Amino acid sequence: MLGTIPKAKDAQRKYILCPCEARLTESIIQLGCWTHQGFIWKHLTGTLVLSVFTAVLGFFQYGYSLGVINAPQKVIEAHYGRVLGIAPLDRQATNASGEDGTVPVPGTEPWGGTEGTLAPPADSGEDPATSPHVLTMYWSLSVSVFAVGGMVSSFTVGWIGDQLGRVKAMLVVNVLSIAGNLLMGLAKFGPSHMLIIAGRAVTGLYCGLSSGLVPMYVSEVSPTALRGALGTLHQLAIVTGILISQVLGLDFLLGNDEMWPLLLGLSGVAALLQFFLLLLCPESPRYLYIKLGKVEEAKKSLKRLRGNCDPMKEIAEMEKEKQEAASEKKVSIRQLFTSSKYRQAVIVALMVQISQQFSGINAIFYYSTNIFERAGVDQPVYATIGVGVVNTVFTVISVFLVEKAGRRSLFLAGLMGMLISAVAMTVGLVLLSQFAWMSYVSMVAIFLFVIFFEVGPGPIPWFIVAELFSQGPRPAAIAIAGFCNWACNFIVGMCFQYIADLCGPYVFVIFAALLLVFFLFAYFKVPETKGKSFEEIAAVFRRKKLPVKTMTELEDLRGSEEA
Repeated sequence: MLGTIPKAKDAQRKYILCPCEARLTESIIQLGCWTHQGFIWKHLTGTLVLSVFTAVLGFFQYGYSLGVINAPQKVIEAHYGRVLGIAPLDRQATNASGEDGTVPVPGTEPWGGTEGTLAPPADSGEDPATSPHVLTMYWSLSVSVFAVGGMVSSFTVGWIGDQLGRVKAMLVVNVLSIAGNLLMGLAKFGPSHMLIIAGRAVTGLYCGLSSGLVPMYVSEVSPTALRGALGTLHQLAIVTGILISQVLGLDFLLGNDEMWPLLLGLSGVAALLQFFLLLLCPESPRYLYIKLGKVEEAKKSLKRLRGNCDPMKEIAEMEKEKQEAASEKKVSIRQLFTSSKYRQAVIVALMVQISQQFSGINAIFYYSTNIFERAGVDQPVYATIGVGVVNTVFTVISVFLVEKAGRRSLFLAGLMGMLISAVAMTVGLVLLSQFAWMSYVSMVAIFLFVIFFEVGPGPIPWFIVAELFSQGPRPAAIAIAGFCNWACNFIVGMCFQYIADLCGPYVFVIFAALLLVFFLFAYFKVPETKGKSFEEIAAVFRRKKLPVKTMTELEDLRGSEEA
């Protein structure tokens, strides 16, 4: 229903209260005579906090699974070698992981040269079955098969969520997480390489489903005014999971030859905790009302989530959303690509996912330990964990920035900052042997790269896709964007090791070039979605001849709407 935001600084801006379709990025709406802060505390009930916390445990497991495989890399490779009868490669492992959905993978010798360490001499006469190439393949597969599971399951999120309900679906898929973590935790009692690969694949199936179910549930149980902030908590859960996996992966904790199976399977504890806490969480009131038509149950769920608040206002909004959903036909994945109406939006949705995965954040984390070591840091692994802390802190900051500065502006600023940092990183690494102080240039570039990633390319692709599409095409768009993200995840996880071994420090030249392409695309094609309706965004895409004036067009549309 149509409303106004009281006491806005400019005019009383109009917005469309269409739950699950728009993110309210203006002032917190006052209901009745509540003040701005009173509204927040009135709606931040214990049940709501419990429900959101329980749901984002799924993203915590996602982050933990991303980071944990790299911490015990050296000891797991040695164990693989003993099981397979292969001498492990001489490489330095890091205790860090990329935040962007990929995991850093093994690399080269310190930067005395750029030659790789993968290929044995041509005349070595090695048996291919016992060649280091086999060990490389198994390790790469252990890292990247996680993304294969995510690719497969990402297409079934909507169906499972509608068939079982949001809470029951999260309960059921937790079985996959528990099973996958058991396989990894028991890896020493069987063919370790096969058990780890199988466990990572099953865990990937869980994370693919969870990465769709969790935002769906959180957005549907959150009040409109808090939906933007609560909806970005999944990014914080991811980096928190990565950071904890980095800390637990230290040699004197769990990242050693005795304890690494426990380290790999430890996120099963979070799965068990989530399983039992979900039994206390109410079902999504929007699912109950819109999908099942259970009005009374929806009211009861709203009362649990909102406290003593009158649920009739939100019920009325749900009724409007239900009518709009019924009037708009669902769009298939094929129609997204064949219809000119959606083609530009789909290209933007896919490119923001690709830019997140191919930005080079994993390479930064991969090289960080060696850079800190060359800079004279006594314990470089702790400095690398410090990078993870910075990663987490700026994720929290980005939660507030994204609603203040807008998506497009932050996305562009983040890409440009990463581009400059990548160039500085390349210069620092190449000249490191000539000028010792270049190591400090590289150190600064690491921190800046991580900061700029969290400003834009890190969190924004997760939710901007939902803002580009209305109710009809959104499920298909989210499915294909999720598949693209997981597919790029797999490509980076599987191929980065070989590229790093081949290019050495010059690997950042590749990422700098990619970042330039992503920046130019975003500048010309990505619209600002902050505070804009789907009709306004769709109108921008229809004006194909004026792609550069995206911001101006949206402002004109907003102005005409207010008039």
